[in-house]
Amino acid sequence: MAKKITPLLFFFFILFRLGYSQKVDSILKFKLNLKTASNDSVRVDNLVKLCSHYRFSNPDSSIHYGQWALELSKKIHYQKGEVGALSFMSITEEQLGNLTQAFQMAFTALQIGKDHDLENLTGAALNALGETCILLKDYSRALGYLKKEKAIALHSGIKESLAYSNLDLGMTYTGLKQLDSAQMMENEAKRIFQEIHFNEPLVDLAYGDIELNRKKPESALKFYTQGLDSSLRTGQHRATAYAYDKLAFYYYGLNNTQLATDYAQKCLQESKAISQRNTLLESANLLSEIYESKSPAQSLYYLKVADTYKSWLFGASNIQAIQTIINQQTEHEREIEKERVAYQNRVIQYAFLAGILVLLIIAFILYRNFKQKQKANILLENTLKDLQARQAQLIQSEKMASLGELMTGIAHEIQNPLNFINNFSELNTDLIQDAKNEIHQGNPGDAADILNDLEENGQKINHHGKRAESIVRSMLQHSRKSGNEKELTDINELANEYLRLSYHGLKAKDDAFHSEIETHFDASIKPIKVIPVDLGRVFQNLYNNAFYAVHERKLMEKNGFEPKVILSTQKLNGKIQIKVMDNGKGIPQNLQDKIFQPFFTTKPTGKGTGLGLSLSYDIIKANGGEIQVNSLEGQGAEFIIFLPA
Repeated sequence: MAKKITPLLFFFFILFRLGYSQKVDSILKFKLNLKTASNDSVRVDNLVKLCSHYRFSNPDSSIHYGQWALELSKKIHYQKGEVGALSFMSITEEQLGNLTQAFQMAFTALQIGKDHDLENLTGAALNALGETCILLKDYSRALGYLKKEKAIALHSGIKESLAYSNLDLGMTYTGLKQLDSAQMMENEAKRIFQEIHFNEPLVDLAYGDIELNRKKPESALKFYTQGLDSSLRTGQHRATAYAYDKLAFYYYGLNNTQLATDYAQKCLQESKAISQRNTLLESANLLSEIYESKSPAQSLYYLKVADTYKSWLFGASNIQAIQTIINQQTEHEREIEKERVAYQNRVIQYAFLAGILVLLIIAFILYRNFKQKQKANILLENTLKDLQARQAQLIQSEKMASLGELMTGIAHEIQNPLNFINNFSELNTDLIQDAKNEIHQGNPGDAADILNDLEENGQKINHHGKRAESIVRSMLQHSRKSGNEKELTDINELANEYLRLSYHGLKAKDDAFHSEIETHFDASIKPIKVIPVDLGRVFQNLYNNAFYAVHERKLMEKNGFEPKVILSTQKLNGKIQIKVMDNGKGIPQNLQDKIFQPFFTTKPTGKGTGLGLSLSYDIIKANGGEIQVNSLEGQGAEFIIFLPA
């Protein structure tokens, strides 16, 4: 008997050590309480706990219990249950990659909490908003939400919420490259998790990211490995997927494609199991890069998988919907704040009046506020429609402006040879008449000289005609190229061609425009496979911005300033580096993290749509590269493109 019992006891001991028994006990406890609940309020509370408990391991169950709790809460008018269900479901939707739903649920939870004095229960909603902004790399907005979550957790004493707010604040500071602040937040998160006896592997993964940013790969690997072991022991699938993802990219950075492939495959499998689209996208992208040279078919397969999830997460319609939701919420909060301040001022102003006069004034104010809210709602609806229409116009305007600038440059290029052809043609007409006269007068020697001039002019006409023909042929070749197919392209030639077209296009618009152009091309760069039309659009955008910047500085400083734009290419560490530098006004430090965001522009109203750099960023990513910006305000800017060689 003892031999049969001992392994069983050992099995339960191992489960306990791994924290699994505690997890199972909690689920069983909540489900038992759900069945034996004395009333619907208690039943809702247990449904919310189940929704929260399943959010890291079984998102489908989390959404199921959350929707159940939400419907029952609405039925019995239990606002506390509505806030809890929406808050935890917003976290789950964020992890599933349903970013629009995550924002909507979180903002709804915040509004209900504000309306019913339940803001102390909205920590999870703020956490979802913070994590979603981290996913979108909008770190400044993420800081705002996570700091609010931390303040609520400190006030309410909910240690789990406090621990997660510190964890996510650390990740945000890492994204902002503020590594000391990130370290401090993660230390605090780890301390609190230890106090509540909870093993959270994401802390180790966050430490790994900090160490990797500090250029300490060995230390980063230690933390990534610890995080993976911890997540596997505790059955936290979300953390396991992130750990596999980080290890895959770690080994890929070391050119260990075998381990990178193994971990990326595991990440893909784990992410599919819990429908976690963010890590699905990253692992599929990585596998596509790894297989690009070894197996083009597999590379294409994973690229299609990545494109599917990228469209799901960051498609134009999703980004626009998210931006609209954020704008609506911001505007709504501003209106509420304005109304609150106005109301307080009016109360103070009329508080000195007595009796019936005060009652009448207050009644009038309340009635007017009601009417203002009705008008505000109508105004918000009209504003939303107008914003959507303007966004569509801006996108179309950006495309047409880009096409117009390109055509202007081409027209300017082709005008020169045409002028030569016309001038020499007119000159030849006169020379032919002179030759006839000389022959008629019996001067064959002079006629022969004229015919020699005619021959030279004919050669020049032929030369410039072929030059014009070459330009037209180049235009026709561009028009036949597919926008979605990569082809071998000479980067030096492409970059130089669009530099010339951009300069002549701007020169044709403004005769006063002038800039010195300096080029440095690395002749060792061989043709690579890219989408030339799309890449040309990126070059043209960067050149136009550079010429605009130096021209604006010239207008400001006038004498003593010489505009200059420098284009250089270089093969560096297995990549092709393309630099576009200018000595223009530069970009302020606080705006450099925003310039690649859609619809963000530093130009005055009417000068730019804010889409050029955003589209350029997407195009470079689609070609397997990256784009960076360095700038000092008042001294110029430098955009650097890296493409795989």
